[in-house]
Amino acid sequence: MKRIKYTVGFFLCAMGCTILLSSCKDNLLDQVPAGELASVLYWKTEADAEYALNGAYSATRRIFSRDYMFDGLGDYLRFRSSASTSQTTGDRAIAYRSGTYNSPSATYGSSYDNYFQYAYAAVNHANYVIQNVENMLPNVTTEASRQNLEGIIGEARMLRGMIYFRLISMWGDVPYFDKIIESNSEVENIERTSIRTIRESILADFTYAWEKLPDRPAAVGRFTKWGALAFRGKFHLYWACWNRTSWPWSTPVAPSGGWPELDTFTPNSAESIESYEAAAADLKKVIQESGVTLFRNGEPGDWGEMGDSEVLPNYYYLFIPTANADPELMVGFTHGGTGTGQGEELMRDFGTRATEGAQGWGQPRYELADRYQSTITGDFAEPLIPLNPSEADARTRENSALNPESYRNRDYRMKSTMLWDGETMVTMLNLSFDQVRKFRYKTLTGTVDGFGAINADADQTGYIMRKFVRNYAGQGRSDGDYHFPVMRLADVYLLYAEAANEAYGPTGDGGLALEVVNKVRHRGNLPALQPEKYGDKETFFYAIEQERIIELFAEGHRLFDLRRWRSIERAFLPPQTSPGFRMYDTHGALRNTYFNNTSLLSYQRMYLFRIPPSERNRNPNLTQNAPWL
Repeated sequence: MKRIKYTVGFFLCAMGCTILLSSCKDNLLDQVPAGELASVLYWKTEADAEYALNGAYSATRRIFSRDYMFDGLGDYLRFRSSASTSQTTGDRAIAYRSGTYNSPSATYGSSYDNYFQYAYAAVNHANYVIQNVENMLPNVTTEASRQNLEGIIGEARMLRGMIYFRLISMWGDVPYFDKIIESNSEVENIERTSIRTIRESILADFTYAWEKLPDRPAAVGRFTKWGALAFRGKFHLYWACWNRTSWPWSTPVAPSGGWPELDTFTPNSAESIESYEAAAADLKKVIQESGVTLFRNGEPGDWGEMGDSEVLPNYYYLFIPTANADPELMVGFTHGGTGTGQGEELMRDFGTRATEGAQGWGQPRYELADRYQSTITGDFAEPLIPLNPSEADARTRENSALNPESYRNRDYRMKSTMLWDGETMVTMLNLSFDQVRKFRYKTLTGTVDGFGAINADADQTGYIMRKFVRNYAGQGRSDGDYHFPVMRLADVYLLYAEAANEAYGPTGDGGLALEVVNKVRHRGNLPALQPEKYGDKETFFYAIEQERIIELFAEGHRLFDLRRWRSIERAFLPPQTSPGFRMYDTHGALRNTYFNNTSLLSYQRMYLFRIPPSERNRNPNLTQNAPWL
């Protein structure tokens, strides 16, 4: 198969042509065929088209498969440095390389130049499939073949829609093209396209995919019509947020709505209302007609015993590879696992030295623990108290962060997501079972209550991750095969609730919004929200935000939520505020201070990233976003 390389303007990275980037088996991608075939002999069969499609999936995977790193720019996940910065091949961190993920006060919009470039490489892969498979359609001889090829086009168009959705979410106006780019001369003078124009193309891509894709995936990781409709609904919701002219929490120092940093965009309140209604309609259709259900029917399962990890709640098992084929993972990207060179990095990024020598890049922040509500009252428990362990009653005092009993009767997703002092987990070494070890913050060697200590030397919060960390042997720290979700059914529920709340109120539209939020809460074994308490839009919005924080933690949504809600100032502090937003660990030690007297300009740069200077140097027609001038 002929290998082609593009070095087009904003791609810079050499990209292998789509037709060679795939092995059709199990959607495990980026495998180069042993021989070469003249391209004139290609694009003859449906197998050729599917082979090329897998390459487009591969190129797009690197844009979405480590979205959890974005949560490090939010308020509940500490993600230190830029994981796997030395990785220069494959798709592990290459799109995210050079980002700084441990400081929400940094002007991080300057750290995503690679992401911008690789997003466009993925667009070109998708266009390569779309254009060539469209050329095959006039020659098909059966209706079944036509439907199959149109489905392949639909998957490629959904990939393209997802990429452009992400591009405009980060950079606003961006260059748009929907054809194969084969030389720099084709784009060396291209201008940015307004997000209003790109919006129509994104909606067209998702609509085509909705109309042409099957109800169920052809293989694990392949897209379906319901995933396409869910993404269309999500895009409508984002568009509604960008067009709002006010939010309840606006202050004089925080813009009241819209996207003021994008000076080419004017919000329209009527358009916002229409988009909320469109979002609610799409997402409601997915909920009511797709037949997709929550993992294990949304049942919480068993908490098990305090300090024991033999029994864990159901939520934990949704985030390890044994759940790969579960329908709740509606849109996601597969990985190869051991020996393929295409494994995911979840163990490495979230595990500890005790789990295959992992590096523990990500930890739940101390502030997250208080977000887990009581299974008895359904509301927030008394705040945890950070204590120095040298205090005599530090491990027994009521509500102490070091007292295991302080975590009893909490949302079941807490035990599934994190370990606190006194919790245990299975540890592995050299792909084999090691032992059950117990966690105690800052105890790296020796024993804890008769168990071997968990060496979590990277931890600076007092908690470590259980979510995403495999509890069975056989896979190394970078060799997982988890089907990382970009869209889960639980997210669809919460997106719908948000849209319906704005369009119809908490109990409008048949009360479905409250019903689906309660389904998400039920997997945490929490009491249902009652209509009389959550009958106004603002109160219900905060209940939805609460579920998004807990349910979607470390899946890459929080940063984008804060930005589309104009809530960075609400979650942290307004500009020019001293002494800043202070974050502690369970011992009461100050770990980070963010937004200390931070300028308004820095906030503006958080809401709109910069167009990479390297691209502007090559193309004088690429204008810069106003906060970065």
